[in-house]
Amino acid sequence: MNVPLFIAARYLFGRKSHNVINVISAISAAGMAIGTAALILILSVYNGFDAVIEKNVGDISPDLLLVSGDGAAHFRPDSALVERLAADSRVRSVRRTLEENVFLSYGDQQGLARAKGVEEGYGEDGAAEHVYEGEFRLRKGELPNAVIGATIARKMGIHPRFTEPLTMYYPDREGRISPTNPAASARSEKVFPAGLMSISSDTDAELVIVPLELMRSLMGSRGDEVSGMEIMLADNSRRAVKRFKRDYAAECTLLDRYEQQPTLFKMMKYEKAAVFLILLFVVIIVALNIFGSLSMLIIEKQEDIGTLHALGADDRMVKRIFMTEGWLVSLAGLAVGLVIGITLALLQQHLGIVKMPGNFLMESYPVVLKAGDVLLTAAGVALTGFLIAAVSAIPACPSERQVRDGLSS
Repeated sequence: MNVPLFIAARYLFGRKSHNVINVISAISAAGMAIGTAALILILSVYNGFDAVIEKNVGDISPDLLLVSGDGAAHFRPDSALVERLAADSRVRSVRRTLEENVFLSYGDQQGLARAKGVEEGYGEDGAAEHVYEGEFRLRKGELPNAVIGATIARKMGIHPRFTEPLTMYYPDREGRISPTNPAASARSEKVFPAGLMSISSDTDAELVIVPLELMRSLMGSRGDEVSGMEIMLADNSRRAVKRFKRDYAAECTLLDRYEQQPTLFKMMKYEKAAVFLILLFVVIIVALNIFGSLSMLIIEKQEDIGTLHALGADDRMVKRIFMTEGWLVSLAGLAVGLVIGITLALLQQHLGIVKMPGNFLMESYPVVLKAGDVLLTAAGVALTGFLIAAVSAIPACPSERQVRDGLSS
């Protein structure tokens, strides 16, 4: 039998008078429970928003992007490799894209944007779902159309119902720049706004989607020059994407969605880690109440400590008893907090009880409960409780000699 655990459990759960020590212990356990539940809920909300962002980004980003192996912005892909990729049974589609920064002019408004030339059928992979005004259309008869980010459209006063075209400018790579009239040295193309789309703040502020042929004409590209080949897989799970990359690693450079948007996904991870550490620090502050309750309990149990020493318990066992007592308080709060946090997270995830304020595409706060977050929270809170209990009990517990001297006096 584990004697320290048995005695500590008797101190904590046995029948006894309700004094100030019990109240402080209950407050400590309640604080640990609230902190644990808050960690579970807030991490789950972050997972929900991350899932929404990943889906939105995934609707305009391919499962894999084939880029130049030498880091060049534009290149001509190997036609044999492209045919082999398109014939792979795991591939759903392979499309060429051409991206470059351009200058925009609309009425008396000017601005910069990242123009993306795409082939027909681009919006079928999910991008068309994000059009909130107009429609996802790249051509109307012989006229080229554009789908524009919401922030650019709002800044420049662009609307798909207006008949005024949007003019795109790009420096002529083969021409000379005139010091007196630089605009005359740039190539230009006119395109009519067909729809406005909203993906994320960064994308909405820079993206303009146009036909690939128009983009090549604007840049004066030769032949089949592209900035990337977008590959969509039938199975786009992480394992399938990694396996596909590994199979073609010797032939080309493929970037998955996390490599295409490294800054965004790193920022999401760092934000979640920062929130976890802040909330864990709050749990540590709450757990300091254990220090007070344990110190008072040790003072109250001086006679019991003397009895234990008389029965043969050494100083190490006595310290383990009170350290276990303090840890049991934190574990009780952890268990209650896990039940509350998991229950509330699951209710919000499946029933959407708490609604989003204002006019958003989501009716309720998105929540995704992950087993990894639950385990990380449980480990963090349990370790915090153990360290606080150890710091509280080990220095505060009197030795056998101190107890004997105290009782004799």
